Amino acid sequence: MSSTLTTALRGLRLTPFLPIRPSVTLPSIPSRPLSTTSVPLNKMSPQYLAAKGLNKKSKAKNNAPRQPNFINMLRHLAVLSPRRIPAPLRMARNRYLRHWTIHRAWLMYRRKEREAREKVWMRQYQSMNHACEELRLTSGPGSRDEGSLFRTALEKWGVYGLKGVPIEYTRAQTETPARVAWNHDWKR
Repeated sequence: MSSTLTTALRGLRLTPFLPIRPSVTLPSIPSRPLSTTSVPLNKMSPQYLAAKGLNKKSKAKNNAPRQPNFINMLRHLAVLSPRRIPAPLRMARNRYLRHWTIHRAWLMYRRKEREAREKVWMRQYQSMNHACEELRLTSGPGSRDEGSLFRTALEKWGVYGLKGVPIEYTRAQTETPARVAWNHDWKR
């Protein structure tokens, strides 16, 4: 376990912490007023920079080679930084005009298709309406009065079987479907 931990820490270029023995006393370090961070832990303090051999103006860079997986991770994280996100694509005037023309042509095509479909439906509806009006105004065979053919045509007796009922009326109309769609265990 300790070898894998040391290897993992070495890969991250960190030095592992050693356990502190109670017999060893650390020198007291003066801390800054109004701060919980001791002076050597503050990375901009003169004591810290002097201990590392750096001054405030020039910081020495770590020129040690980095591992490829760490470089790959940094590269992927750098792509997500706000400075690297490209500006939204903007179309040039001619390209925008082509896009607009194609879009309008597509909308015109869809409108023509919809109007043709609605025209067919309107013709069918008007044809049925005209046939029903003719039946309503025509007198029935024999001594039957006007409209008897219309009433007979619209009656549904016998269409759903003897004393049958349309399937839509077999269940009370509700706003939501039933919890169990079909009871397969039901017996008469």
